[in-house]
Amino acid sequence: MRLNEILKAQNIKIPLDAKNKAEAIGELVNVLAASGDISDPKKVLDAVLEREATRTTGIGNGLAIPHGKCTGTKDLVMAIGKAATPIDFQSIDGRPVTIIWMLASPPDKTGPHIHALARISRLMTIDKFRHALMAAKTPQEAYDLIIAQENSL
Repeated sequence: MRLNEILKAQNIKIPLDAKNKAEAIGELVNVLAASGDISDPKKVLDAVLEREATRTTGIGNGLAIPHGKCTGTKDLVMAIGKAATPIDFQSIDGRPVTIIWMLASPPDKTGPHIHALARISRLMTIDKFRHALMAAKTPQEAYDLIIAQENSL
């Protein structure tokens, strides 16, 4: 799976206005709703926040991957946000988060959901890519970085 099969440039928001985890997730849900990628924003928001309440998705190195499964979307969808000010996600390394990749999928799309989570994790372990993404100033710049990195693998 390639992330550019899921991600759209209009689903990237730089900078996020959010000051905390719940606001950031809500803002990314709104991005997906505005692009028409989800049918029920409340169901998506509730699913992602419920999943986040079980264990943090702040996986370290300034990255969080909040995600959830629900009937609020018929396909696997993705939004990315870059925090204007790093956000406390109760990350496993104790550091705040700058880049947030959010996923939502219907309950019957577990395989693609897991593959996307793995792909994001793999990409974000590439130091040069992670630093470039954190430095991106516009959604298009971030999108182009992701496409270029995907093409190099």
